[in-house]
Amino acid sequence: MAEKKEIRIALIGTGLMGRTHSNGYNRIANFFPELEYTPVLKVACSRNAEKVKAFAEQWGYESYETDWKKVIARDDVDAVDICTANDTHAEIAIAAAEAGKMILCEKPLARTLAEAKTMVDAIEKAGVQNTVWYNYRRVPAVTLAKQIVDSGKLGRIFHYRANFLQDWTINPDVPQGGTATWRLDVDAAGSGVTGDLLAHCIDTAMWINGGIKDVSAVTETFIKERVHSESGQVQKVGIDDACIFHCHFDNGSLGLFESTRYARGHKALYTFEINGEHASIKWDLHDLNRLEYFDHSDESIVRGWRSVLVTDGDQPYMKRWWIPGTSIGYEHSFIHQVADFFESLQTGKPCQPTFRDAYETQKVCEAVLDSAAAKAWKDTGVVWEG
Repeated sequence: MAEKKEIRIALIGTGLMGRTHSNGYNRIANFFPELEYTPVLKVACSRNAEKVKAFAEQWGYESYETDWKKVIARDDVDAVDICTANDTHAEIAIAAAEAGKMILCEKPLARTLAEAKTMVDAIEKAGVQNTVWYNYRRVPAVTLAKQIVDSGKLGRIFHYRANFLQDWTINPDVPQGGTATWRLDVDAAGSGVTGDLLAHCIDTAMWINGGIKDVSAVTETFIKERVHSESGQVQKVGIDDACIFHCHFDNGSLGLFESTRYARGHKALYTFEINGEHASIKWDLHDLNRLEYFDHSDESIVRGWRSVLVTDGDQPYMKRWWIPGTSIGYEHSFIHQVADFFESLQTGKPCQPTFRDAYETQKVCEAVLDSAAAKAWKDTGVVWEG
């Protein structure tokens, strides 16, 4: 076997996403053995020395740092994986690009469209390989949905609808800010459910169904003030707790999107449904190995929704795993993205979604927030090629 080419990884941020990404790096050698490139977990970085040291030992990183600037300056790092809060994405990514590092960045790309533009400009000027972790594209059933739409089986698309529902912020005593709840702090997050949850729905929708032209949105912040976890002061809440928007796609279809953190009983209900002239498909994260499919061309006496269990070797990614009929999980979407990124290094092709793709998603997010504020339709300016 030819000797592998090492890509030395620096992980910045060691929370949930740091764990999912690290698991991805640790698994691809076993399940994607033909790849020419292999990750070497060189350094993990987080502000708390004790915690990052334990994280590095647990996940197999050779060293640890508490200052990301020192990580960027290291000569023994080829790729920087950004898993920090949204307010640090731009500064880290731009510095990494200027240092000639490959960059893998968590979503959303940035807090604002202007901030995202600076990142895209830096990446494209540096010419470094890059990707953004919109991992739901790599769920096999979701990839299969795209393949079915691309095949033309659905015919003309009329409707795309999606939702992402959670319930973890209903309690008014949940603080904002700090390590655990920065997503509720507008300065750190940029937005609430729009950038955190709907960004996933928007990325998947445009990947499958094409660009979104314009939007009309409404948002709500149900709890207006929360204690800030760092200052202890009661402060105004600046993020959106809930958002609903409808839209036009470039292909003439209509879209309907909803997200909230106030849907009691839902921890992570992400679903989408696509209705075409000949057939429809729908998917549910809670049953992520299944794709529901309805084909109007079926004989009427047996026509109905069918449940396709996406576990066979000829279905996306599944030849890598177990025997047909046995399932994989959420964590595998990150393993697939790591593998796709390393394959892109072999082929020289971009690993989608790139920063440029994520910038288009950011356009929709910003138009949604602008529409809700103005109570008016807003054009997105999306130029979709992803």
